[in-house]
Amino acid sequence: MNSEKDIITTFAKDSEFNNASTDTTIEDLPLTLPVLPLKNIVTLPSSIVPVIVGRKSSINAVEYAMKHNNKTIFVTSQKHPDTEDPKLDDLFEYGTVSSILQIIKMPNGSLKILIEGIHRAKIASMAPQSDFLQANFEYIPTVHSSSNSEMEAAWRQLDLVYQSYIKVNTKIPTDLTVMTRSFTDKDSVVDTIAVHANLSFLDRQKILETPELTTRMINLTVLLKNEIDILDVEQRIKCRIQDQVEKNQREYYLTEQIKAIHKELGKEDQMEEVNELRLQLKALKLPAHLVEKTDKELSRLEQMPAMSAESSVSKNYLDWIINLPWHKISKDSISLKQAETILNKQHAGLKKVKDRIIEFIAAKKFAKNLTRSPIICLVGAPGVGKTSLASSIAASLGREFVRISLGGVRDEAEIRGHRRTYIGAMPGKIIQAMRKAKTVNPVILLDEIDKMARDHAGDPSAALLEVLDPEQNKSFIDHFVDAEYDLSQVMFIATANMIEMIPYPLYDRMEIISLAGYTEKDKLFIANKFLIPKHLKEHNVPKKQFKINDATLLLVINEYTQEAGVRQLERVVTKLIRKAIQELLNGDLEKVVTVTPALIQTWLGYPKFKKTNLNIGNRVGIATGLAWTEMGGDVLEIEVALLPGKGNFTLTGQLGEVMQESAQAAFSYIKANATRLKIPQTMFNNKDIHIHLPEGATPKDGPSAGISMCCAMVSALTGVPLKPHLAMTGEITLRGRVLGVGGLKEKLLAAQQYQMTDVILPYPNEDDIKEFAHEIENVNLFFAKDMDEVLERALEENPFTRKVAKEKVEKKKSVEKTSAPKKKKTVTASN
Repeated sequence: MNSEKDIITTFAKDSEFNNASTDTTIEDLPLTLPVLPLKNIVTLPSSIVPVIVGRKSSINAVEYAMKHNNKTIFVTSQKHPDTEDPKLDDLFEYGTVSSILQIIKMPNGSLKILIEGIHRAKIASMAPQSDFLQANFEYIPTVHSSSNSEMEAAWRQLDLVYQSYIKVNTKIPTDLTVMTRSFTDKDSVVDTIAVHANLSFLDRQKILETPELTTRMINLTVLLKNEIDILDVEQRIKCRIQDQVEKNQREYYLTEQIKAIHKELGKEDQMEEVNELRLQLKALKLPAHLVEKTDKELSRLEQMPAMSAESSVSKNYLDWIINLPWHKISKDSISLKQAETILNKQHAGLKKVKDRIIEFIAAKKFAKNLTRSPIICLVGAPGVGKTSLASSIAASLGREFVRISLGGVRDEAEIRGHRRTYIGAMPGKIIQAMRKAKTVNPVILLDEIDKMARDHAGDPSAALLEVLDPEQNKSFIDHFVDAEYDLSQVMFIATANMIEMIPYPLYDRMEIISLAGYTEKDKLFIANKFLIPKHLKEHNVPKKQFKINDATLLLVINEYTQEAGVRQLERVVTKLIRKAIQELLNGDLEKVVTVTPALIQTWLGYPKFKKTNLNIGNRVGIATGLAWTEMGGDVLEIEVALLPGKGNFTLTGQLGEVMQESAQAAFSYIKANATRLKIPQTMFNNKDIHIHLPEGATPKDGPSAGISMCCAMVSALTGVPLKPHLAMTGEITLRGRVLGVGGLKEKLLAAQQYQMTDVILPYPNEDDIKEFAHEIENVNLFFAKDMDEVLERALEENPFTRKVAKEKVEKKKSVEKTSAPKKKKTVTASN
């Protein structure tokens, strides 16, 4: 059988194949032959067809015919080409006894054969078979039942129609035309014509199943006539398409003539539109270089057809130029008291940020010609008010405010715009923001500047360098506008969650202002003064009908939220108000709903962020570290276990590279100071140290856990427990120095929430906490310069002066002496 897609090409019988044909008579042919089923192919007598045989059963049938049947095989067609294992009912009864002229084995195991149809035949019955189809046949001779005059008339009509078919179908080979006229065997000529005509699979099968010659001629004549009609229709459609193309060209030419006439008469609509655009551009008083560009674009627009695609592109470009602000400036309302009032009304706390904004406003008021605006970047956890603060800055200055979200932007064209050669080209986000602001000095917020990405389309952070550089943004060029645009009077404010994610070239161009997380008092104040009144007003609930005291609010803050900002708190407050509305609708509308801790648990469920006690049980090898995350401060419980082993060092808990290096530095410090810490060297050879940070599904990184991991390891190696209710943070060096870290306010707030009474901090950070030290209550702060001070403060017993039992020391010394040769031998063998 041929492969899933039969490749078929029919050939006219040239002299070589004619000579190859055998003179076998019907009497010489066997009555039982192997069967070769074909898909969508019909072989006729006197036709030569190449076929690719792929099925195993068909390959066996061909090989059997080559060996036992003098290269003779019965070829028929499948009724359905999708059948992969055809039986008798799946095949047409009529087929062709054929001779295999040529066989070629393909590299993939299939066969490429060339078969020549010899005689019509019909399956009488299936013969016994093993691994291929075999059948008994009844040969079908050509029948001449009509008179000679009828046959001659049918032949002449066929010849006439075939000549007409040749004229309209240029794909018929010329030598076939000569061959059909020279043949005297009408039976072979009819089959040859049927093979080369563009007939369907079923039409060829119908010709094969028609042994009566005159009837076959008539059927073939009808089929050829239908093909001629189809080809005539195709030709008419082709001519119609050509006429339509010529008509469009003619209409274009006439349209141009009409446009020229209308131009002379002054009635051209497009000319009026162009003139209107010219007047609008002239009123803008554009820079000289842009005037030249727009004049050129207007001249091109005059020559274009009104409905052409290029005309739309030019109009869109000119529309953007007209709607961009070029000279309009919003007057700053420079009032220090007014600005301070607005900032305090809309935001609680954030004193440092507000002072910086007031500084800028004061400088603007004192130096009236100060045009260069600072590039401020507000960095802080989500929900601390970065975006709303930028809006308040714009309100305090009396400027327009536009926000641009940069999160996930990875295409440089988002900043610089697309070139107008592209379909659907648009300006970048900066120019779009300027059009929205309608002034040349708005406040533009570049939100989430740390979440930009880069790929094959370019680096958007590199494109922002020109925007944020005061020396360059006066001549910013957008690819769509293709002209210099002055951004020097724009006040850009960026926001970010993490400084580390900001590309350094951008970081270098901005003034970083950190927004620390809110304390419990701050959140309580914000909830009472901002969140609850705001949402009561939105939900149309009178203030007197919704009551919640500070103790209950603190319960909500501590046990149902865990964040540096107030975003979660706002969602919880909104839910409480909705629950209160539900209570009012189910009962008395004049009722006063007082939210109690019992109602909190009923409405919100059990606490989601209840602070667990980290100071229960034995504290040997367990230290509490402080960490900073995007959501604010948090505590890390660091566990160290000593296991029998060979001195291996294991870290788990999905630690980043920096944290792993901190653990290695701490371990090296301990080994270097093992004698001072009274830790036997055998501990490092006979014990494996395993450091684990719980919540392994959460990635952790950073150097600030260095001293915490060092304390936990010293505690595990010496057996001295760490003090309860003690947390620490700081980076460690190989020599034991304690280096400063960031995020101190968030870390101390986390320590306060987890009821830590003592916190060890790096000495270099002593001045950093003075700004907010008054906000941290019930926490004793200790500042350490090196690990000696940290260990003395953190462990229950000073590891440097602790007493080791004399019997224990002597026992260890004797063990060391007896095991020394074995140890040396083991090391030598391993080397």
